Amino acid sequence: MATIVQSQHAIGVSETARRVWAIVGGSSGNLVEWYDFYVYSFTALYFASEFFPAGDQTTQLLNAAGVFGAGFLMRPIGSWLFGRIADRHGRRTSMMIAVTLMCAGSLMVAVLPTYATIGIAAPLLLLVARLVQGLSVGGEYGTSATYMSEVALSGHRGFFASFQYVTLIGGQLLAVLVLVIIQQWLSTEELKAWGWRIPFAIGAVAAVIAFFLRRSLAETTSAAVRKEQEAGTIRGVFRYPRSFFTVLGFTAGGSLAFYTFTTYMQKYLVNTAGMDAKVASRVMTAVLFCYMIMQPAFGALADKIGRRNSMLCFGVFTVVATVPILTALSHVSDPYAAFAWALFALAGVSFYTSISGLVKAELFPMHVRALGVGLSYALANAAFGGSAEYVALWFKSKGIEPTFFWYVTAMGAIALLAAVLMPETRRRGHLQEHEGRLLEA
Repeated sequence: MATIVQSQHAIGVSETARRVWAIVGGSSGNLVEWYDFYVYSFTALYFASEFFPAGDQTTQLLNAAGVFGAGFLMRPIGSWLFGRIADRHGRRTSMMIAVTLMCAGSLMVAVLPTYATIGIAAPLLLLVARLVQGLSVGGEYGTSATYMSEVALSGHRGFFASFQYVTLIGGQLLAVLVLVIIQQWLSTEELKAWGWRIPFAIGAVAAVIAFFLRRSLAETTSAAVRKEQEAGTIRGVFRYPRSFFTVLGFTAGGSLAFYTFTTYMQKYLVNTAGMDAKVASRVMTAVLFCYMIMQPAFGALADKIGRRNSMLCFGVFTVVATVPILTALSHVSDPYAAFAWALFALAGVSFYTSISGLVKAELFPMHVRALGVGLSYALANAAFGGSAEYVALWFKSKGIEPTFFWYVTAMGAIALLAAVLMPETRRRGHLQEHEGRLLEA
């Protein structure tokens, strides 16, 4: 009898170890994907004038933000393409292809000639590279959110699935950290001339490493699921309209708040508060690190209080706190005060980000999960998250910057409404129908 118990315990430990390794492997590739995508935003202060020489700093940043936003327009296409691949051919295959495309986009930016060398072709080729990256990351979110939710241990899904945003934020943090490091070695003139290329080259190399890590991942879907008639089809997704529109609603507010207080915040501190660019980079490095390590705690909290309650907390926070926080940050001069306000904002956003992918995965059945999660997320993210910097800078250029604060608040109200209407997925979500299985690669 003791031998049987020991054998069962060994099997349980082995299965748990496999699931933890799957989380580590999947999230490491996710980190590289998002590093490559976000490094553009953090280096734009240096290369904007190289590709868009006309106009003042705000105009140049506005043009660069437009190209950044264009990458988001490819996300719905990428989510459809890679979601279909993931649902019909497996999560692992989809994630391997996605990270390969990201490598190509980053390498292209790293070696791209500037406007002074090839004229108008320079910003056009920059746009092409961003579109390739947008296609890749559009497929990355839905597939990695689905995969990490499926391999997470039942009862602790909030905690384990939160590592998607640990690595997503880690990608931003790594991008900022690389920039801070090269700022210590290169002058501003050197950074503008050629130093901004270094982070893109690093990203291309890291993507190659991530590809080989993903080759070792176990699959979570069976051949029977992948061969279902409506697997990976739009028609199959729209058999769950409530799920689709719920994700649209809270992604609209969630992604806008996320990009406002992360990628745009560095520019906001420089361009609005008047903070030195290097100081702003250090502040955001510290903020992003603290934000990253918050995610598992908020994910574990969602395991206790429920997904719906977490989303309600996010919605209420965004509606109540956005205007006061952004107003305070617009006048901040002390970097410690800037750190405190930005971290406070992101603590509220953590109610959403820690379980964002998990909630969406729980709303769709396995045969359309990657496509359902990715497409609904990508549509709202492209419209509201990807445009956050552009809209904020546009309002500033028109002299009505506080209008942007109310815009974020209004979208937070939509996320709150979606949370009010959504079911509690912790116990009644589609992940409960059958546990994700780890199959041999």
